[in-house]
Amino acid sequence: MPTYRLDIEYEGTRYHGWQAQPGLRTVQGELIRAAEAAVGEPVELQGAGRTDRGVHALGQVAHLRTRRYLPAEVLWFRINDALPPDIAVWRLERVHARFHARRDAIGRSYLYQIATRRVGLGGRFLWWLKDPLNREAMGEALRGVVGRHHFGAFSDPDREGESPWVVVREARLCEEGPLLIIQIQASHFLWKMVRRLVGVLVAIGRGEIEPERMTYWLRHPQDRTPARWTAPPSGLFLERVVYREADWPLEVRPVLRLERSYAAYL
Repeated sequence: MPTYRLDIEYEGTRYHGWQAQPGLRTVQGELIRAAEAAVGEPVELQGAGRTDRGVHALGQVAHLRTRRYLPAEVLWFRINDALPPDIAVWRLERVHARFHARRDAIGRSYLYQIATRRVGLGGRFLWWLKDPLNREAMGEALRGVVGRHHFGAFSDPDREGESPWVVVREARLCEEGPLLIIQIQASHFLWKMVRRLVGVLVAIGRGEIEPERMTYWLRHPQDRTPARWTAPPSGLFLERVVYREADWPLEVRPVLRLERSYAAYL
């Protein structure tokens, strides 16, 4: 059975997340519809991870299995031609039949964008904050998440049974003009984990809580208090799915540039 790898980018604003759900518009659902139109028969299509409603992706990966063989270039063109304008397959290639987008992945990277000034363009891709933020306190707290920790305090019960023990390889806070970028690279991510980590970091930056609270919640996973600070989905991107050890670490690259009075998309 021919198997293809799809590298995908999408704006999640109009979708109820990645995972196909009856009666709801989802990214996976749109891709399955486009792939079935391309090959003329039912297909199997699974992604490397789920993104929540309103979350975007720069480098989601999916595998596609179909009984009908088509050259990769032909399939790529047909699928993209059938997709809505806010979803794009930017690479498609045939791979070995056992390739599995989720099980073969060894890590993932998410980034979150926060604007520290009002923006007229690109607001769907960031979280604008009026309040001054203590970058040093945020950085101190973020460094504490690196390593192997139980992230139960930062997630709801996982719907796919992912282990709450996550290995965070990199966690960085970078500044690009009026844009703060938080990048986290880890073995896997739990449901709402990044949005709650970001929300807690912002609460620390505002001075609402001390940086030590981050470590406290990593040691007390039954305490679900971080849920009250869940960051909005608009600033969150699934940046990349990693399949080879040699691909670590990843460079931090902003999705928007706000040095001038307009947003320039990469």
